[in-house]
Amino acid sequence: MKTERIILGIDPGTTIMGYGLILVRGNKMELIVMGVLKLTKYANQALKLKKIFERTLELIDEYHPDDMALEAPFFGKNIQSMLKLGRAQGVAMAAGLYRDIPIAEYLPRKIKQSITGNGNASKEQVAAMLKNLLEFGTTPEHLDATDGLAAAVCHYFQTGKTSTTGTSYTGWKAFLAENPERVKGKT
Repeated sequence: MKTERIILGIDPGTTIMGYGLILVRGNKMELIVMGVLKLTKYANQALKLKKIFERTLELIDEYHPDDMALEAPFFGKNIQSMLKLGRAQGVAMAAGLYRDIPIAEYLPRKIKQSITGNGNASKEQVAAMLKNLLEFGTTPEHLDATDGLAAAVCHYFQTGKTSTTGTSYTGWKAFLAENPERVKGKT
């Protein structure tokens, strides 16, 4: 039985993508790395998506995570923003699936609830709790990094319990079997 696992968490975005990796040994977590991919210098939406895919693959190839957790898009009033966010999540997910990494998605409220005990917590509250849990020194300039880290920590908390509320996929076939409506041409 494997006693260690690495979890990659991603907060998808088309302006900034946040990410964090944790190492879990037994019931202890430690921070490996967190950071952001800044996409503001790319005007073309397709190029931004390519950069998200490439950076996610780089993280997977460098750290070899056992699991990947993503913040799921939430439903808002701006359809264009939701579409862009969904695409960003999709290409990050595709990178994980391309490397056969099991994927889990968590709603923002679930991540906040898991980290702070409050589903309406602010980004600052989430960052402060993660700082205490993982004992890192400085809060990053962009809280997207701690949001990505929060997805990884949430996944650890959820999979350590008997039931999981995230949706996991072990590959494209499993994803498509569970989501036939997401295939182009299907209704």
